[in-house]
Amino acid sequence: DIVAQAGYPSAVTIATNMSGGSTYAKEWKSITIATEGGYEPWNLTLPGGKLSGFEPELMANLCQRMQIECKLVVQNWDGMIAGLNAGKYDVIMDAIVVTPERSKVVAFTQAYAATPASFIAVKGSLLPPSPAVKLHDDEKEIQAAIAPLRAALKGKTIGIASGTVYTPFIDKYFKDIADVREYNNSADAILDLQAERIDAVFDDITFANTTLSRPENSNLALSGPLMSGPIWGGGEAMGVRLTDTDLKAKLDSAIQAALADGTVKKLSEKWFKSDVTP
Repeated sequence: DIVAQAGYPSAVTIATNMSGGSTYAKEWKSITIATEGGYEPWNLTLPGGKLSGFEPELMANLCQRMQIECKLVVQNWDGMIAGLNAGKYDVIMDAIVVTPERSKVVAFTQAYAATPASFIAVKGSLLPPSPAVKLHDDEKEIQAAIAPLRAALKGKTIGIASGTVYTPFIDKYFKDIADVREYNNSADAILDLQAERIDAVFDDITFANTTLSRPENSNLALSGPLMSGPIWGGGEAMGVRLTDTDLKAKLDSAIQAALADGTVKKLSEKWFKSDVTP
C-alpha cells in the first residue's frame, strides 16, 4: 500500500486534507516520489530495477537535507498528476516544466533546472543544427524562429511525447503542415524514428543529447535551433498536492540549499554534461 508506506495516518485524513477541510499538518517523516524511470538522463531504471539518473540522485540529496525517508516509485507520465491528486504518492518528479495550466492542479516547488528543446532527425534529412534562440510569448518572434523548420517539415511526420509542455507547441505551430504523432514516452518516438515511421522527434535537449550519445543512434542528429526561454514555462520542478503547503516549503528550502552549495550544478554536469541550473 503506497499510501500507508508514505506515512499517511488514515484514508479519512487523506480525504479531509485533499478537500481542504482540515488544517492538519503532517510531520512528513517519509514521502513517496513518483517518477517515470525511463526519461534518461533525468531518470532511468537500471537492470536490477533500481532507479537512477539526475533526479533520483538529487532527490536522495534533498531527502537527506530534510531528514525524511524517501521511496521512489515508477509511474507513467500520462497518469502522474492524477495519481498525485488521488493520494497514490506525495511528490512527482519527472522533468516537469512549470506552466500556468499545471499550476492550477499542482503546487510546484522551486525550479531546479531550465532546459531548451530541439528536433531530432536522421542526419542530413532535415536542417543542420543552428544557434540557440530564446523565445518569449511573442508570436512574431516565434514565427520567425520556426519558419525554416516549418518549411523543412512540410508533409513530414513529427513524433512527440503526449502531455508534455512541448506537445501544444508542436500542435499549434506544426499540425497544419505536418502529421503529428503522439507517444506515451520519448523513447518509443525514437524507435519509430529509427524505423522510418516518422521523420523527426521534438524533445528536451538533455534527453536528445543522451539519445544521440548511444552508438545505435549515431545516424541521428539535432535539427534546427535549440529553443529556450519563457516559452517553455518556469523551468523543471517537483509537484505536490495544492493542500500540502508544508511539504512544498520543506522541498523549496532543500532545493534552494542544493542550488546554493553547487550540488545541483555538480549533478547537472555529471548527468547532462552541462549546467542546466535555473
